[in-house]
Amino acid sequence: MKRLRQFLKCAVAFWLFFGVGIGGAGAFAADAAKLDTLFGELSQADPYDASRIEQEIALELSRSGSDAMDLLLERGRLAMEAGDVQGAIGHLTALVDHAPEFTEAYNARATAYFMAGLYGPALQDIGEVLSREPRHFGALSGLSLILEETGDEPQALAVLHKIEEIHPNMEGLSDRIARLELALGGVAL
Repeated sequence: MKRLRQFLKCAVAFWLFFGVGIGGAGAFAADAAKLDTLFGELSQADPYDASRIEQEIALELSRSGSDAMDLLLERGRLAMEAGDVQGAIGHLTALVDHAPEFTEAYNARATAYFMAGLYGPALQDIGEVLSREPRHFGALSGLSLILEETGDEPQALAVLHKIEEIHPNMEGLSDRIARLELALGGVAL
């Protein structure tokens, strides 16, 4: 547990302070210019528009450029929804193996690993996501959850504040921030 916490601290510091993509969009089908526009709009949007923009970003990030890879992503997500976490991990690992440049493959598998309680592999996949798309608020949210569950509330809160810069109207974000601030000795307003 001590080594995991040390890894988390180093990883979070890297992702928060050097949040630059080293992999880029690569060969998958998401349109980088469209994503830049959507993320720019998201940071300024009202709650209604933010929800719509969030969905557009998710849709854009889910474009692999291959029907077969899109099917693996869909099967992995459906398996998670059905509670078949091991099946989801299998589908999503196949996706990562066949499309290692597809960022959303890592994000979906990180979610499945998290659901299975496998924080180490989840963190590795979150690292892949954030190295390619540091604005990925879903991956950041997962990182915050893992940090909180492993007892690193200050870093979890720092990650939530990073999300707040990207997606200030993310559902439940203000409640999560207030809860952690209160737990860390602050006053919730």
